[in-house]
Amino acid sequence: MNRIIVDTNVLVYSIDKDSKFNSRAIDLLTNTNYDLYTTSKNLSEFLVVLTRDIEVPLNIIQAVDLLEGLSGNFTILYPSKNSFKHFRKILLKYKPKGLKIHDFEIISIGLENGIKQIATINTKDFKSVDELNLIEF
Repeated sequence: MNRIIVDTNVLVYSIDKDSKFNSRAIDLLTNTNYDLYTTSKNLSEFLVVLTRDIEVPLNIIQAVDLLEGLSGNFTILYPSKNSFKHFRKILLKYKPKGLKIHDFEIISIGLENGIKQIATINTKDFKSVDELNLIEF
């Protein structure tokens, strides 16, 4: 089966009914042709986005409820000592700065688990990473 990491923006758009990406995000999350994964880092980012939004902020209880509703669509991966080896290697290779480092942690967790594809709307975040194939939608 086609193993894919689901990026944070896909999770966010899947619950944002006003987004032009909403239907595509839902289609991906419900597509049985893919074996979907996300990382604990993505889940933290998801909660940050939902609780900081100035227009319609959610409280943490609402945000966690939404996350639990989505969690049946993917397997959650966690960092390990071995994923940290991948993390260190790609940090030294690409030398990201600031918030971009979060993306490299996500990549390293996927690589440790043999997953080299990521579904994202923000392709610029991952475009330069040779170790990864982008699934754009």
